[in-house]
Amino acid sequence: MGDLRFDGRVAVVTGAGAGLGKSYALLFASRGAKVVVNDLGGGRHGDGSSSKAADAVVDEIRRNGGTAVADYNSVVDGEKIVKTALDNFGRIDILVNNAGILRDKSFARISDQDWDLVHAVHLKGSFKTTQAAFPVFKKQGYGRIVMTSSNSGLYGNFGQANYSAAKLGLVGLTNTIAIEGAKNNIHCNVIVPTAASRLTEDILPPDLFAELKPELIAPVVAYLCHESCPENGAVIESAAGWAGKCQIIRANGSLLRTKITDGVSVENVRDNWQQVTSMTGAEILASIQDATGALMTSLDNLRSGDVKKEEMDVFEFTEKDTILYALGTGASTKKDNEMRFLYENDENFTPLPTFYILPGMQAMFASSQLESAIPGKTISLAQVLHGEQYIEFLGEVPTEGKLISKTNIVEVLDKGSGAAIVQDVETFNDKGELIIRNQTVTFVVGAGNFGGPRTGTKIVPCQSKPSRQPDVSISEKTSVDQAALYRLSGDRNPLHIDPNMALVAGFKEPILHGLCTLGFSVRILVRAFAGGDSSLVKAVKARFMKPVIPGQTLKVDLWRENNRIYFETTAVESNTVVIGGAYVDLTSVQVVEPTMGSATALESDAIFQFIIDQVKADPNKAKSIGGVFLYKITKNGKEAKQWTMDLKNAKVYEGAPEGKPSTTLTIADEDFMLMAQGKLQPQAAFMKGKLKITGNIMLAQKLAPILKANAKL
Repeated sequence: MGDLRFDGRVAVVTGAGAGLGKSYALLFASRGAKVVVNDLGGGRHGDGSSSKAADAVVDEIRRNGGTAVADYNSVVDGEKIVKTALDNFGRIDILVNNAGILRDKSFARISDQDWDLVHAVHLKGSFKTTQAAFPVFKKQGYGRIVMTSSNSGLYGNFGQANYSAAKLGLVGLTNTIAIEGAKNNIHCNVIVPTAASRLTEDILPPDLFAELKPELIAPVVAYLCHESCPENGAVIESAAGWAGKCQIIRANGSLLRTKITDGVSVENVRDNWQQVTSMTGAEILASIQDATGALMTSLDNLRSGDVKKEEMDVFEFTEKDTILYALGTGASTKKDNEMRFLYENDENFTPLPTFYILPGMQAMFASSQLESAIPGKTISLAQVLHGEQYIEFLGEVPTEGKLISKTNIVEVLDKGSGAAIVQDVETFNDKGELIIRNQTVTFVVGAGNFGGPRTGTKIVPCQSKPSRQPDVSISEKTSVDQAALYRLSGDRNPLHIDPNMALVAGFKEPILHGLCTLGFSVRILVRAFAGGDSSLVKAVKARFMKPVIPGQTLKVDLWRENNRIYFETTAVESNTVVIGGAYVDLTSVQVVEPTMGSATALESDAIFQFIIDQVKADPNKAKSIGGVFLYKITKNGKEAKQWTMDLKNAKVYEGAPEGKPSTTLTIADEDFMLMAQGKLQPQAAFMKGKLKITGNIMLAQKLAPILKANAKL
């Protein structure tokens, strides 16, 4: 993108004789700016004056090939400083108000002089210098201003009441200048530095003082002053090579009355104090108009009588709940890297990432928003289908404790045959920090044709899988009791366990929860591409396509594109895609060696696909053989994949059979290929120990016609 330069610009830096100001001046000059180095040359308490400090910096700039002049005026005489720039360079583009002094005393001992001198230099000096430069900036349609605040101003500090008040006053001054200057391309921002300087040399510990080099902050100030920087009215804290934006946030608060005619008593305040002070769901208000608008909305609600307490839901959980969820989504102590999901004393104990969808779902079920989402229509749970799910992790999540969630319907789309309701759920920890964002797209059957928009902008989109064979295919069989176990994690809809309720809902038998299928899929993905480390998961998105019957085998196809893993989940027995358009974003990828249940594609997969086609083409031929055959395919001496040929029911699929197999055959991938191609006779393979058979050996002899591939294969 190229170096950021200041060629043709004129920068004025106050207090530039040492420390931060000197670093700013040197950096501006090295990047092509003409610099006015202002410094009164006094001590840190505001006493004395000297031209030596400013002259020394000017000399250094000139020795390095730059252009600079010195100015020795007090910042209270700001117009004189600006005149120096105009007299020498004919313009001014940048003003960094950096000059400062300290007169620290405890609050009770501060004199009027201590107060007035500190405010004169910090607050009034910045005001006067900026006021002198402002008309010039306005006329030329360009200006960049940086005020210097302090952590003492933002947070307070013992013995610095005068300094703290002046420094926070500069934040308010900046906010107003940013508003008034915006239309003329005048930007005003605040830097909150912590650096080694003459003001801090005997205040900070020596080790810390040595690390807080001013030249580590100077690039932040320089960028704020560059024409390409979009910030205006920002407060940027910086120290030791770090920088971050500071903002004032406001709690959602609480109405202290329910009618416009009511008064407010002290007891009303007391009774609502927890909500008044709760920072859960706190908002950043960018302007006084935003603050006033929120107040007017509250007053309008009072007048209309539509006063609703914000719906916040508390989700409390223990390690037992996360372990139960892991069992409900197929985790096992016998699978690689899954002990961490099941044993609270494991050194890497952690919940599965999809567990944190549950707080959002509980908040949605507890909310009354869905019932009134579509004007004039009543919605029942029998109409509701889970369409899509998204979860994003924004902070560290706890393994037990309390989470607070708030729901919001952000979009309702008219799909004709039904309505798509988009709900966002924000989940906070007990400190009020936003750590999880969920989004659920719910399809309400029969609720369409209400005149709403058909398409929207709020849904986090699904993504198509890559147009190539999957990098990894992983199969796991669900238990016939999978739904009975998963429902103990919160979703006790009888559709998933009661055959009669399933029939009423249009299903022949109870179906598995869609979120259970998602939990299975993501757990498998995390094992394959994150080494079982849930903390690497940044986001998950999925669309629910078709239901799964408990006991069916799930095959998860996975494609890696950098740190995004696309996946598609299929119910093997029905060959039906049940989750599509899905992906997981990881912060980093950790690929592990494939093991049982997490195998990469094998050569023999093509043979079994051929067999699937053969059986579909002539199911009666398959049924004439009968029997259930389990193939265990090995690679490099280790079991890599299982295939089931259920010829009683004319079904062939990846994974273990539902019941006990009639015959189990174990063979290496390459030997199976040779046998299918007729290059290795089954009897010879058996005698040489390449083919191991247990169970009904005689029944296995009937397989030859199905296993023998044609020339095309």
